[in-house]
Amino acid sequence: MTATLVAKDVSGGYAHRVLFDHLDLTVAPGDVVGVVGANGAGKTTLLRILAGDLAPLEGTVVRAPSDAFVGWLPQEHERVPGETVGQYVARRTGCAAATAAMDAAAAALADGTGDEAYSAALDHWLATGAADLDERLPAVLAELGFDTTAGAPESALMTGLSGGQAARVGLAALLCSRFDIVLLDEPTNDLDLDGLARLEEVVAGMRGGVVLVSHDREFLSRSVTRVLELDLAQHTNTVFGGGYESYLEEREVARRHRREAYEEYAEKKADLVARARTQREWSSQGVRNAMRKNPDNDKVRRKAATDSSEKQAQKVRQMESRIARLEEVVEPRKEWVLEYSIGAAPRSSSVVSTLNDAVVRQGEFVLGPVSLQVNAGERIGITGPNGAGKSTLLGLILGRIEPDSGTAALGANVAIGEVDQARAQFSGPELLADRFEELVPESTTEEVRTLLAKFGLRADHVGRPTADLSPGERTRAALALLQVRGVNVLVLDEPTNHLDLAAIEQLESALDSYDGALLVVTHDRRMLENVHVDRRWDVQDGRVREL
Repeated sequence: MTATLVAKDVSGGYAHRVLFDHLDLTVAPGDVVGVVGANGAGKTTLLRILAGDLAPLEGTVVRAPSDAFVGWLPQEHERVPGETVGQYVARRTGCAAATAAMDAAAAALADGTGDEAYSAALDHWLATGAADLDERLPAVLAELGFDTTAGAPESALMTGLSGGQAARVGLAALLCSRFDIVLLDEPTNDLDLDGLARLEEVVAGMRGGVVLVSHDREFLSRSVTRVLELDLAQHTNTVFGGGYESYLEEREVARRHRREAYEEYAEKKADLVARARTQREWSSQGVRNAMRKNPDNDKVRRKAATDSSEKQAQKVRQMESRIARLEEVVEPRKEWVLEYSIGAAPRSSSVVSTLNDAVVRQGEFVLGPVSLQVNAGERIGITGPNGAGKSTLLGLILGRIEPDSGTAALGANVAIGEVDQARAQFSGPELLADRFEELVPESTTEEVRTLLAKFGLRADHVGRPTADLSPGERTRAALALLQVRGVNVLVLDEPTNHLDLAAIEQLESALDSYDGALLVVTHDRRMLENVHVDRRWDVQDGRVREL
């Protein structure tokens, strides 16, 4: 089925706050629309409105045909206890809901009612691909690298999977789906390079239109045909044609033109206001001079002075009229920028960490033997597929994990700053402000709140439990901690996950000026290009290879 989704004059947000308004968007077969904007601009809200999960504040969203199957695949940070891989995929593809609806319709049919309802439910059940999902799923999981020798992976519990494995199951759900239009919210998070390449293939091969939210710049560059920008600062929304790179160029041109238009307007208005002020001064001065030079109250002189004063007043009125008729150009609002720097600690010993034939065994997985050395000020990029042992390697280097054989030694005066993959420092029941003060006891409450505010974490964030914060908010809290703490060894494990584009660019800029040791694990291909590293390690199947 070829389907089209049309949003007309849509406003979205909440009763107390409108995030975007007057938004128009048409999604036709073959379209891949990338939605970009700062965290909090309403990207997920827009997807929910397009999916029919949330009603717009104003405007309409129409599907053509009306029974088009729109699939929304939101970010899921919490896994349902007891849910298997197969049940997860059935839920995400809409097959589980379609099966439940058909079962309910069948029960009604058995009671002698609901012929039309059963027919519609059956058609939808078939359209979702529920009829053969159980047959298709094992092959898809095997294609995505799941081990089928130790049992059926579709029977495994989602809670027992790593972040990378869960991301691949999400990719499996997309591959098994039969959506006419697909809405994807951060589909690249936790995918390794191979998974990203596979996702790009899937998106390129989708038969229907796609709307996606992503902060992966390379993925956007390779995948989208249009970009919808939700500009929180200017409170505008704009559709740019021609792909992501074209959007970046057009956005800069548009911003420059807005600034130039405002400056031209402000200069013209200031000139007219100054001229009007001068005319008023001349008019007032002319009246005073006339009175001073006409002490005998000569009627002819007084009339001449009055006429001259009236002419000056008329010029003032004309100038004020020109000012009033001047078409106002609103000054572009200054965008929120994460002005970020990494706090420095005194230099560590010349050798930060050393591994000699170190081996770590975790169940059937074995890392090593690994022999390597990290020196002070050295910058190392670490890549490799999910499950290869990158996080285990970091734990070994940082002294958190003891090797089962071989040796691991941490240098002297090492001050470690870390953003771990799970953002575990900010994932508990404590309020954000309390947790931050606990981690930085030398800071006052006022200093903590001021610092967090610079990272976009304001009054409505600091009083919430850290576990209730979004992944992006927890990431910004972790970055704020690095700014206030002095570090000479910086460890970043997938730091760009859940950060918006502006914050990612600010992080890259901060890394340019940071002069301590750096270990960065990332699948963000643009970050690998933009952040200077001295060495690259590739981790594959528990082995570390220098590139």
